[in-house]
Amino acid sequence: MDTKTDEKGKEIGIPEKSYFSIGEVSEITHLPPYVLRFWENKFKEIRPQKSRGGHRRYQRKNIEVILGIKELLYEKKFTIHGAQKELKKTKGSSTTPLVVKKELQEILRILD
Repeated sequence: MDTKTDEKGKEIGIPEKSYFSIGEVSEITHLPPYVLRFWENKFKEIRPQKSRGGHRRYQRKNIEVILGIKELLYEKKFTIHGAQKELKKTKGSSTTPLVVKKELQEILRILD
């Protein structure tokens, strides 16, 4: 299981599996499903696949983007528009703020 931390420093575990339901993503990210659906409309980076029945199927990369957006909006106090711009700046790069944060946390863990 891959772990990330939330705004309070609490670890967020992302289970090792291919697809997640909106309920599972809601539990992992501590965001209500309506927020996830709203963000889908505002951030093109979050585009979960849909099953034949129309159910959302999120992948790990979607969850990582959602956690990055959550950090920008809730911790760094970006507006939706500001977060959209920030995501566009880091779009082609694998060094998104979340990736850098994860790498730094891993370095700190190794040094401890």
